[in-house]
Amino acid sequence: MIDPKDSLIEYPCEFPLKVFGEAQAGFVQAVASVVLAHVPDFDSNSIEQRGSSNARYLSLTCTIRATSREQLDNLYRDLTSHPMVKMVL
Repeated sequence: MIDPKDSLIEYPCEFPLKVFGEAQAGFVQAVASVVLAHVPDFDSNSIEQRGSSNARYLSLTCTIRATSREQLDNLYRDLTSHPMVKMVL
């Protein structure tokens, strides 16, 4: 576990996650499910969506209330390992 004084982020805080994947049925719901597993009070209706110019890819912005570095690490790990997700920033 990382000591809070060694973190550049002060918790709790609002933290935006950008999640990229192919525009396909179920992508938004899949990302929302992963986020909700780590942030139970996340409002999936707050997800911002932006399609690529050719509509092949979709960018989702999920702004969460982050409570710890461990929470963010676990969430990032689960999102990046999901088969529908191409990248997370």
